[in-house]
Amino acid sequence: MKFLITGASGFIGSHLAERLLNDGHSVVNVDNFDNFYDYKIKVRNTLSSVGLTNTFKHNGKETDLKELERLTASENYRLYCADIRDRSAMNDIFTDHAFDMVIHLAALAGVRPSIERPVDYESVNIHGTMNLWQLCKEYGINKFICASSSSIYGNNEKVPFSEDDNVDRPISPYAATKKAGEVMGHVYHHLYNIDMIQLRFFTVYGPRQRPDLAIHKFAKLMTANTPIPVYGDGTTARDYTYIDDIVAGICGSIQYL
Repeated sequence: MKFLITGASGFIGSHLAERLLNDGHSVVNVDNFDNFYDYKIKVRNTLSSVGLTNTFKHNGKETDLKELERLTASENYRLYCADIRDRSAMNDIFTDHAFDMVIHLAALAGVRPSIERPVDYESVNIHGTMNLWQLCKEYGINKFICASSSSIYGNNEKVPFSEDDNVDRPISPYAATKKAGEVMGHVYHHLYNIDMIQLRFFTVYGPRQRPDLAIHKFAKLMTANTPIPVYGDGTTARDYTYIDDIVAGICGSIQYL
């Protein structure tokens, strides 16, 4: 199968791309290498996902990304440094490749940053996703997997969470954009018969993890023999999911569709 994976230079996406390539599939990666964190981390992720050792010599972001596109290109893998909001660029990619399925992992992530940048989050997570659905409709691609988020559960106090729980009261712009994605996904399924799975990821950890995430910070503090600050009364609980389990879940979704 031939997959379009948006955000396949990120944490989850690079692991998924590696798994699908190892299973004999073809992957097209669209990632804009934004400045949410150091782009060099994504360069390393990309190289690792295609089995290349990290001997990359950096010469500035623009030059690096062009070289990365060239270096990683193969019969079964292509990288496009592009933004999912760029309709013209995305249309060219859909024209050049006949995709069997789209796996949409690209997004602006994080609850706290979304409070400071709500318009940016709407632009990427809603407008960018709409671009992909429109292109799937136009090019006859009827299988779509999308990353939602556990944040849509808001202040739900019921444990354990359930897919049947009410998620109509998000408490951050990020969560609201993910809820909007689920709702619009239902619309495109209903109107255009695009088979769709929305996966509500709970805090993912493991190799290649983003540096802004808690487990990364905890490990760094422990390595430095520095106490980890605890906020509130210490009773806060989180569901953590190892990256291999997330990839296994996505692959199970692929088989289901």
